[in-house]
Amino acid sequence: MAFMPILNIEGTEIPERILVVGDPGRLDKVKIFLDDVKEISKNREYHSITGNYDGVHIGAVSHGVGSAGAGACFEEICRAGATRIIRAGSAGGLQQGIGAGDIVIARAAVREDGLSNKLVPAGYPAVATPDIVIAMRDAATSLTIDAHEGLILTSDMFYPHDVLGSDLPLWQRAGVTAVEMEAATLFVVCGLHRVEAGAVLAIDGNPLDQDGGSMETYNPHQTSVDEAITHSIEIALRALIT
Repeated sequence: MAFMPILNIEGTEIPERILVVGDPGRLDKVKIFLDDVKEISKNREYHSITGNYDGVHIGAVSHGVGSAGAGACFEEICRAGATRIIRAGSAGGLQQGIGAGDIVIARAAVREDGLSNKLVPAGYPAVATPDIVIAMRDAATSLTIDAHEGLILTSDMFYPHDVLGSDLPLWQRAGVTAVEMEAATLFVVCGLHRVEAGAVLAIDGNPLDQDGGSMETYNPHQTSVDEAITHSIEIALRALIT
């Protein structure tokens, strides 16, 4: 199998089931759940490990922030022969009652990323694999973790400016549960490769919450968020091997 230059890894080293995370440091949390961990590559923000979860050989790869770089990572994982990819990431809540420490399981994503429109027409949907959504729901239930489900927004904009402002209130009115930066790209790339895909998100704040949520008060370094990140990883791992 071909060499994957962005991940700096031989394709044969990538297992069929892959957990992807944005922050390379988050792999330390993944390792806690795995046996026989092996670090197989580090290149820029792309760090890759393998290990066994409940007797199943899996991989975990970090993809960094934003659709373009993450898309290159997802593309190479798919080209290497992965059959299932789940993202365990962070997001901002958009609906009232979805805030720091909550979990959201994505059913589909609004495509406001910068990459997917260069891959497929605007009408192409970014959807999670239904079986994975169900598996994550079941995993959350078995772990007694409350989880929201719904449509999420993938947007490349993190800090809005006054020139165009923010469209988050629009998406809130449309019922979108959370906003993050990579899931729609994952769903589209995996759709093109016929690879199963899913995303479970730890909420680290709510920019539209009238009770203090804003970019000025945003602080993802909270105990509740850290716990939610761990929960999202465990939910993703259980669904990955289902």
